[in-house]
Amino acid sequence: MAESTVSHTPPDEKDLQQLLLFLGSALTAAGEAVNQIEERLLRVAAAYGAPQARVSVLPTYVVLSLEPGRPATLEPTRALRGGLRLDQTTAVYDVLRAAERGEVSPAEGVRQVLAAVRMPPRFGAVTRVFGHAVLTAGVCLLLVPTWADVLLAGMFGVLIGVLRLVGARWASVQMIMPVVAAFVVSSATFLLSGVGWAGTDLRAMVAPLVTFLPGAMLTMGVVELSAYEMVAGSSRLVAGGLQLLLLAFGIVGAAHVAGVPAPESGAAAGTVGGWAPWLGPLVVGIGDFLLLAGPRRSLGWLLLVLYAGWAGQYLGNLVLGGYLSGFVGGLVLTVVAYLVERLPSGPPALVSFLPGFWLLVPGALTLIGLTEYLGQDAVRGVQDLIGATGSMVAIALGVLCGHPIYRALAR
Repeated sequence: MAESTVSHTPPDEKDLQQLLLFLGSALTAAGEAVNQIEERLLRVAAAYGAPQARVSVLPTYVVLSLEPGRPATLEPTRALRGGLRLDQTTAVYDVLRAAERGEVSPAEGVRQVLAAVRMPPRFGAVTRVFGHAVLTAGVCLLLVPTWADVLLAGMFGVLIGVLRLVGARWASVQMIMPVVAAFVVSSATFLLSGVGWAGTDLRAMVAPLVTFLPGAMLTMGVVELSAYEMVAGSSRLVAGGLQLLLLAFGIVGAAHVAGVPAPESGAAAGTVGGWAPWLGPLVVGIGDFLLLAGPRRSLGWLLLVLYAGWAGQYLGNLVLGGYLSGFVGGLVLTVVAYLVERLPSGPPALVSFLPGFWLLVPGALTLIGLTEYLGQDAVRGVQDLIGATGSMVAIALGVLCGHPIYRALAR
C-alpha cells in the first residue's frame, strides 16, 4: 500500500470539509446511491484524522460535520452543474480513491474535483449526436423490433441528440425537454404511418427517448429505500415517476393531435431475428461510449459488464422466469462491474454499472405501459405497468445482493 503523502501534517479543517462536500456532491451528480456515498466519505474523513465525522447525503445536497456537536456545512449538488459524463465520473473516482488512502492534500483534492467537473467532453457535438443514434438503435434491437423500427429509431436518435444539445444551454428548456422530445418523435411516427411509410410501433418511439428514461433512477430509489434511506429513495422514485409521466403525456398528446390511436406495443414483433437482442448490448455499449464520453480504454470493460448483465438476465429468464430474470441480471451486473473496478485498467463500477440499466430496460417497459394505459389499451397498460414494477424491484434486489457477494469474492 502506498504511504500517505499528507500523514505528517494535519490537514486544514476547512479544506477537509470542502473536499468531503465536493466529493459527495460530485458522486451524487454521478448517480451513486446515497448510502454508498456516505460510506466512502466517512472512509475519507477517517484517513485524514476525522473518524467521528457525520455525513448525510441527499440527491440535491450534502450535509457534513467533522465531529459530533460541531456546526454542520451544506453543499448543494447543483453547484457542480448537474449530472456527470463517464469520463468525469472516472476522474472523480480517481480523486476519491487517492483521498481514501490519504495520498492527496485536501486542497489539491478540491482542485482536482473541480477540474473533473469542468472537464470538456472528449468528443465533439457531431460524435455525441451520432452516439445517441447508435445507442437508440441498440435499445431498439433489445425490444425485438421490425426493420422499420430500427431505421426510424436511428433517425429519431439523431433528432433527439440535436435537441438535447440545443436544450442543454437553458435549465428551463431541460425541464420540458422530455415532453418536447416525446411529442416530436411520436408526431413524426404517426404522420409517417398515416402516409403508409412505416407501421406505428411503440418500440420505434421509445428507443429514441432512452436517455430520458429514468431506469437507473427508479432502481437506485428502490436500493436506497432498502438501505433505509427513506428521503433519498422516495424522492428518486417520485422524480423518476414524474419523468415517465411527462414522456407518456408527450406520446399520448401527439396521438390525439395527429388523430392516430395509441399504437400497439406487440405488433409485428420479431421480424429482425432472434439475434437482434444479442447484438443490442454491443451497439448500446458503443453508443454509451460516444454519447457519454467514456474514458480511454474503457470500451472493452463496458461491453464485458453489459454482456454479463444481459446474459445473466437471459439465463435467469430461462431458469427462473421473467420476473426473477431481472434479479439475476442485476446481481451479475453488480458483481462483474465491481470486480472489473479492482483491475488496474478497469473503470469505476459506476461507469459500467449505470449504462447497464438500459439493457435491463425497466424504464422502457414502464413507459410502454404508461402510454398504453393513458391511450386506449388500459388492460394491457396495467399488465405492463405491473410487470415493469416487478422487474424494477427484482433488479434492485439483485443489486443489493450483488454487493455482499462481491465483497466475499474480493476477500
